Amino acid sequence: MYWVAFSLISRIGAVRAGRLLSYFGSMAEAWRAGAGELRAAGLDAGTVQSIVAARPSISPEREMEKLARAGVKAYCWTDPAYPRHLLEIEDKPPVLYVRGELLPEDGWAVAIVGTRRATPYGRQAAEHFATDLAAHGITVVSGLARGIDAVAHRTAIAAGGRTIGVLACGLDLVYPPEHQKLALEIAGHGAVVSDYPLGTQPRSEYFPRRNRILSGLSLGVLVIEGDEHSGALITARVAIDQNREVFAVPGSIYSPTARGTNKLIQEGEAKLVTRTEDILEELNLSVTTSSQQLELREITPDDPTEASLLKLISSQPAHIDEVQRASGLPIGTVSSTLALLELKGMVRQVAPMSFVRAREVRVPYQTRQIPAESDTNLA
Repeated sequence: MYWVAFSLISRIGAVRAGRLLSYFGSMAEAWRAGAGELRAAGLDAGTVQSIVAARPSISPEREMEKLARAGVKAYCWTDPAYPRHLLEIEDKPPVLYVRGELLPEDGWAVAIVGTRRATPYGRQAAEHFATDLAAHGITVVSGLARGIDAVAHRTAIAAGGRTIGVLACGLDLVYPPEHQKLALEIAGHGAVVSDYPLGTQPRSEYFPRRNRILSGLSLGVLVIEGDEHSGALITARVAIDQNREVFAVPGSIYSPTARGTNKLIQEGEAKLVTRTEDILEELNLSVTTSSQQLELREITPDDPTEASLLKLISSQPAHIDEVQRASGLPIGTVSSTLALLELKGMVRQVAPMSFVRAREVRVPYQTRQIPAESDTNLA
């Protein structure tokens, strides 16, 4: 509870928390220390003044009660449940607030980030990789933002996998506000986490700091669409500083949303990926039939009309007019049949009146195995 109390004082970050812990041996002793002792621990005068001024208004016991009422847990560096990969980063948060559950297997995680203004291509790529990663027992980490982030979270849940959302505000708030329901779903299939205390409103300067947790929780970061100055690119560069692997999905040279990802690839800062196996191989992760078996669920067409139209739909978006011309069927028949195929989960509409074939959902049904530290190439 004293770690939580110190987290309410904005000047106490990783470096100062480390000094307090090293000098006093516990945050409880540091909380009771006088100004002179705090200075002796290596804190500057401004920080000492902030602590002394804030302590009378902070009750560690009441703060823990607030967390319990909100259904939020708090993990500090000394807690066995604190994510082991996050402990590796230089600016690790002294306190990680968690709604939901962090499990040991979440150490096997990949972050998916990208633009808020995702194109149909970007959404399709996010669904592709999130589905495959979840099917391989890999936890999908993202920032719960609009666009690529939301697609990654929702797809991982739909594929029966685990996902972690990282917020740049207190866990009693959700930003963007329309993702309240999504945040609840994530907490039920993983966790929503933050290093900001309850009641902290989102601010623009909090998001780059949020990104260090996003990449710190992960073995690698996959960037799907983003311009040269986007938050996704910031996350990629933070990941590089943390010695994480960075991957990028290439995009059209004419698309502004692909400028950042293409630049990462061009400058050698990210590995170009076109399939999930590219990520698994680079991270030295392998899923074999002895440790993981995948069940393929494939729905077959009910009649010849459905079958003939399905043959005309591929992973490339096809407009309904193209499908009608290729099939020779009346537009009404094509429209109603595509609607039925979409309801059955066999095709998806990725843009107005443009369809792609839905990929088979691969569902793991055996317990996943977590690689040992030596199985990853983070070093």
